[in-house]
Amino acid sequence: MVKLLNILFVEDDSIEVMMFNRVIKKIGVNHKLIEANNGENALEILFAKEIIPDIILLDLNMPKLNGIEFLKILKNNADLNHIPTIIFTTSNNHRDISECYKIGISGYIIKPLKYDDYLILVQKTLEYWSCNELM
Repeated sequence: MVKLLNILFVEDDSIEVMMFNRVIKKIGVNHKLIEANNGENALEILFAKEIIPDIILLDLNMPKLNGIEFLKILKNNADLNHIPTIIFTTSNNHRDISECYKIGISGYIIKPLKYDDYLILVQKTLEYWSCNELM
């Protein structure tokens, strides 16, 4: 059974946000998407505690508070550190990957350039987390 997810999508690129929304609609599952355009905005959403996301998809390269800075704050917060956080970025820098896993991410996904590959990757990622037991 596919569970509908509350997804916090932390991404500063508006074209990327539009593409992600298009993919969500195309795969036909009504996940709730909560958008934040940087780490600072994402923390405001999380600390408000109106909706606690089931997963966080996090870009690394953002203004104000980048992905790694956000991740450190998130994983040091006892109320929020259980939320599976998947890095969703263009960076294939080994230092970034290593640092993120040390902090406590649940996965690291490099965004594909082709739309069809992007669609398949997002679909598989959401299918996995929809059937995974979450807190």
